[in-house]
Amino acid sequence: MVARVLVTGGTGFIGQHLVPALLAAGHRPVLLLRETYAGDRPLPPVLQTLRPELELVYADLRNFNLTSRAVRQAQATHVLHLAAAGATDPFLPLDSAIRHNLYGTIHLLRACFETARTDQPAIQQLLLCRTPGELTTMNVYATSKLAAWNFCQMYAHTRGWPIIGAMIFQTYGIGQRPEAVVPAAFQAALAGADFPMTSGEQQRDWIYVGNVVTALLQALFTTLPPGSSFDVGSGQPRSVLEVVSKIYELVNSTGRPRPGLLPTRPGEVTVQCADVARTRELTGWEPTISLTAGLCQMYSDLQQQSAASPP
Repeated sequence: MVARVLVTGGTGFIGQHLVPALLAAGHRPVLLLRETYAGDRPLPPVLQTLRPELELVYADLRNFNLTSRAVRQAQATHVLHLAAAGATDPFLPLDSAIRHNLYGTIHLLRACFETARTDQPAIQQLLLCRTPGELTTMNVYATSKLAAWNFCQMYAHTRGWPIIGAMIFQTYGIGQRPEAVVPAAFQAALAGADFPMTSGEQQRDWIYVGNVVTALLQALFTTLPPGSSFDVGSGQPRSVLEVVSKIYELVNSTGRPRPGLLPTRPGEVTVQCADVARTRELTGWEPTISLTAGLCQMYSDLQQQSAASPP
């Protein structure tokens, strides 16, 4: 079956890996973009090369009428909701977090299921991407995301809307924002520089972006109970210091990690770990790319990217 998949946040880190995978699987991605992309703002290079195969609709999710119009135009059978504000700035202004993450999600849900017209195909499943920060709600971003998920569950349980959640753990890979710890460590290591960091003792569940893409696609096309959620991770937490040290060893850097030079973030959680057994039970998915293989692939991608860049 060829699905028409409406993707929000398709120009982001995960989205830039997900959209090509949808095309490769024979589906039709429809990107919901901010109206700035309707003007002179270019798509990211990886998506620009695919532009003839992409359909675009425009809306600001904070505006319900614009969102409803975009959903009608998309004629989607499935929805992947990746868009969120604060993923790289978790202490963003409260008003911005609520408008983007809470109201934006509610507007999308209502446009997909409450105000859908008879000339639209029925949306078979909507998948909302979540954050493990929701488990502790120690920042504005995570708290707004949890509020959005609570509304998803309310609608799923009271109205039967086919909404599911995917809690995505510490994703890394090519195309990630440079301030994230893995690309920042690669940049410093490749430059032969030291890497100032926190103690690095906190453990995270690191998951390569290629694994994330296969998990999301498998779940999207698997009928799951409305309101259910699953984790996307490895189930094997590793400390930040261990991962940064692996990066320095991989590139044979002359620099070194410098733990303890930076303060720990307020509310920093000691350990985060995905429940991969439940994910396997619900979706049949499990990761196939290990941490070492994922870091090696990212290193290779960075080298290719550097070789292709003009001097």
